[in-house]
Amino acid sequence: MDYKLLNGVQTFAPKSREDLISFALKGQKILVAVNAEKILHATDVSRGIINRNLGYPDGIGAVMALKQKGIKSVVKIPGCELWLDIIKAYHNDKSFYLVGGKQEIVEGTVSKLKFAYPKINIVNFRNGYLKTEQEKLNLIDDIARRKPDVVFVAMGSPKQELLMEEMRQKHPALYQGLGGSFDVYTGNVDRAPKWWVDNNLEWAYRLVKQPSRITRQIHLVKFVYLLKMNKL
Repeated sequence: MDYKLLNGVQTFAPKSREDLISFALKGQKILVAVNAEKILHATDVSRGIINRNLGYPDGIGAVMALKQKGIKSVVKIPGCELWLDIIKAYHNDKSFYLVGGKQEIVEGTVSKLKFAYPKINIVNFRNGYLKTEQEKLNLIDDIARRKPDVVFVAMGSPKQELLMEEMRQKHPALYQGLGGSFDVYTGNVDRAPKWWVDNNLEWAYRLVKQPSRITRQIHLVKFVYLLKMNKL
């Protein structure tokens, strides 16, 4: 699969969701979402996390940058949809482990998944509040013991990526960081309506709903400028 460096961030350019999932599953990769903000504000630490793993274009900014670099067939793959694509494709023959969110959120996520996919094999799950080092070690040991094929970690970046790297050292599997996707899946947090999503305007919808995000979204102007000037 092709990739390009965007401000030093290694970003893969899948032609479809199926290509990305197959590539990641075969290589037992850690999937890391890449968007304009992560590209623009990349540090040595954040670049290292993404470049050690499999960064994919989660936002339209990353897609635009990849296309400018010459990869015209790349598609945007929102992480909040990708994990459900993985489950839909492999719920009959793969096992899953879920980590993240509040206890009632992860429980609600598991219940909804089991209702939607009665044959799904969720070997275990727990909330995302690891209060001590021992709790983290116990979680990693439990994953190594139960040997899931796929592990979803919904804790936000870079915390989830660093944890997944520790997990993968003890148990190779396909890992994906989900941020707040469990909250969206259970309806605790609303995602942008379909029209906004289809027209790559999720960022604008979030800004309308949360005007305080303007200090973050203003950086998108800088990103577009750097993109047009071919400086990414």
